[in-house]
Amino acid sequence: QQLRHLQDSAGIAARLPPRLEGRWVSTGCEVRPGPEFLTRSYLFYANRLFKAFQFYYWDPSCRDPSYSLVIKGKLRLRQASWITRGATEADYHLHKVGIVFHSPKAMREVASWINQTSGEGCRGFLPPGRTWAPGALYEVLSAKTERDCTAALGFAMHELSLVRVERHYQPLLQPQQSGSQLVEELYLGDIHTDWGERLHYRPTGYQRPMQSALHHVHPCPACGIISRADEHHPPILPARAALPMQLSGSWVSTHCEVRPAVLFLTRYFTFHGGNHTWEGHYYHYSDPLCRQPTFTIYASGHYTQGIPSSKVRGGTELAFKVTQARVTPMDQLTVMMLNSSQAGSCGLAGSWSADPSPAFSGHAFSLSPFQLLAQQLLIQLSSQSVSSSLIPVQMFYKSASGEQ
Repeated sequence: QQLRHLQDSAGIAARLPPRLEGRWVSTGCEVRPGPEFLTRSYLFYANRLFKAFQFYYWDPSCRDPSYSLVIKGKLRLRQASWITRGATEADYHLHKVGIVFHSPKAMREVASWINQTSGEGCRGFLPPGRTWAPGALYEVLSAKTERDCTAALGFAMHELSLVRVERHYQPLLQPQQSGSQLVEELYLGDIHTDWGERLHYRPTGYQRPMQSALHHVHPCPACGIISRADEHHPPILPARAALPMQLSGSWVSTHCEVRPAVLFLTRYFTFHGGNHTWEGHYYHYSDPLCRQPTFTIYASGHYTQGIPSSKVRGGTELAFKVTQARVTPMDQLTVMMLNSSQAGSCGLAGSWSADPSPAFSGHAFSLSPFQLLAQQLLIQLSSQSVSSSLIPVQMFYKSASGEQ
């Protein structure tokens, strides 16, 4: 019932191979491991060339620009991915990457990274004492000269190696209007959480989707601002009201999520603020539209009060403890996997069927095939921000039944 809004997936179309021509933009301030706060604007041409902007910021609201990257190259779509169902694999080649600093502090910091960690060809990228010149563009990668100083930035465009485009229609929201409007979303490969692995990682999941600059959801204040920006005029997103950390209530996925290791799932969480307990339902599927269920996991436990994060500005650190969990296989393949698991690891051998399973505790047995271990301590980061209609916490949205 809480995920009923996702059952309209029949209205989602995903063309293979996808059509990328046009501009795609972030719908808000994005957060990457590091932490990095950024917005993106990618333009794909019909001749397979592309020009991408990545705008980086000091703050989680994307209002204080640090530096901007201009990325030019060529993209060639290949075959449908045999790892991530519904995605298309692609090859890309970078021609040039330039950087524009938006403050002397940003220039000193990035120059220090490059001078200390890059190879011989990059040392002296910016000599000490070099004066900041507003708007100056510095080349950090050139295919022509075979110079590449981007590693110090943790920069890679491997996100372009996995592509998916979805189209659906959004009902018009104004009372005097009827009908619907087209919305196009571009899903690119996920970014590895470990900076050391980022340069070599090949994605199997997606990032938060970008949307077409012409066909995006409404309202989207950030979309127009980002689509009009360039390296000399980075987007400054509208100020948002700061909300207190308030998890109590029910929260639900807004769409079918795709995680690394090819996990398609939706999630439904309930937090009880009075006694700091939580429960979560993880619904797993075999397809990118979340129509073909494979198994569900229910977990519950306790969580800590939460403290402001010292690493991610604007975030709150919470420690979650799983005290109970159970799995329900939903198809015969999952049943076979559970019944063939190592003795003692997943209940009694041969006892599984596509029916609700018994609950288990961390002292009884673990579900190693699902990588969910009872008594495991999970450290999470959550932040809250104002939306035009719902209040998001990470990837969840508060459900109608849980609103106060």
